[in-house]
Amino acid sequence: MTKAIHPRSRQVRILATLGPVSSTADMIGRLFEAGADAFRVNMSHGDQQSKVAVIEAIRSLEKKYGRPTTILADLQGPKLRVGKFEGGKTVLVTGSIFTLDRDKTPGDARRVELPHREIFEAIRPGARLLLDDGKLVLRVESHDETSIVTIVVVGGALSNNKGLNVPDVVLPMAALTEKDRSDLAFAIDQGVDWIALSFVQRPEDLAEARKLIGGKAALLAKIEKPSAIERLEEIVEQCDGVMVARGDLGVELPPESVPPLQKRIVETARRLGRPVIVATQMLESMITAPTPTRAEVSDVATAVYDGADAIMLSAESAAGAWPVESVAMMNSIANAVERDPMHGDRIHFTVTRPDPTTADALAEAAKNIAATVSATAIICFTSSGSTARRVARERPSVPLLVLTPKLATARRLGLLWGTHAVHTRDVESFEDMVAKAKRMALRHNIAKAGDRVILIAGVPFGTPGSTNVLHVVRVLGDELKGYGG
Repeated sequence: MTKAIHPRSRQVRILATLGPVSSTADMIGRLFEAGADAFRVNMSHGDQQSKVAVIEAIRSLEKKYGRPTTILADLQGPKLRVGKFEGGKTVLVTGSIFTLDRDKTPGDARRVELPHREIFEAIRPGARLLLDDGKLVLRVESHDETSIVTIVVVGGALSNNKGLNVPDVVLPMAALTEKDRSDLAFAIDQGVDWIALSFVQRPEDLAEARKLIGGKAALLAKIEKPSAIERLEEIVEQCDGVMVARGDLGVELPPESVPPLQKRIVETARRLGRPVIVATQMLESMITAPTPTRAEVSDVATAVYDGADAIMLSAESAAGAWPVESVAMMNSIANAVERDPMHGDRIHFTVTRPDPTTADALAEAAKNIAATVSATAIICFTSSGSTARRVARERPSVPLLVLTPKLATARRLGLLWGTHAVHTRDVESFEDMVAKAKRMALRHNIAKAGDRVILIAGVPFGTPGSTNVLHVVRVLGDELKGYGG
């Protein structure tokens, strides 16, 4: 039996990562009821077969709650790691010489294998190498085809296969590894809605993934490399959405540079009309504690005030002791911020000028008319979702009810600001559009009798990119009488 589900009372979406503590159907349902709008499946951990039941459990929510679900599959990307040490670990002393080479022999305090030929080709003297999430820092003194000689700037303990970051050069590496290609094919076969590409360095990195996806999912670029910032606008233009991946970004850059970069990425994505997610360590202390720090609450609030489309939980919901409470807390923070009378002014600090198209002009007009006539909602008819993205880009003061005949479109819109997507039969005439808009507004608790709503659509119906109609109607309240479909 389908449970009645009201639209979220907030506009920002919540993306919850699933993991060891949150992969059962029961827990996924609890996370959804606590406020999760979309779910991240991290392909870095576990095998593909273990993800099948997780994806099925997410999709089962559609029948239970009568609304589309949204799944993002996050590819691991080209992880860089050092080799193994004699005895499993060593200690690098600050000021000492340490060499990375192509020799597979177990390392020691003087050297270790680096099994990534591309780094030897691209590295240059003076460049930094960061080990173990930036805990250890090396500076390159010299290099050749088989060795990189460094000075240990910040020493410490180092064990087998720890991660390596190269923040100062663009590496000539493919954006997709063999594992990524396999995981991408699996995710597409499972019908996920979004594919997240890790460690994007340049817009060209998106091309292979886009080709392999073949239009069957939306492509999201994770911004976590300094080199990506240098070509940020080009990257955003080439993808369908963006993630501010502050974890690796904060490893490769000074911590104090991350907040302004976060604002820059959010602003760029909003201006170009791409959904943007702020992620990593948002409620980090809730991995082990039932409540967050006040600084973490402020961090989440800042992303909401900046107008991000979505905010994400990582280990908090995937492996922490309080997954449901983490989602509920994020939901509470977002609701509190959006109730702030200044919220509307703050999210419009970012200027989103419309492109010189009819669709953009109507999207901007819909936002303005909604405010002028005190409309309750904007109702958008769309096939591809592009009209909905245009309206959401304007950050209207009212909810956006999106009606689409394509289930794939409805699912992908789960990461779009302020959107309540409904999969429904297409309309065939203007009169049918008006009648359906009123019915759906009532049925989904978007409006009540006497409310005004704004309709935006394209004629002829079912033709992508034809947005050319804006219409204001009043809901009478009797539209559901005798209607069973």
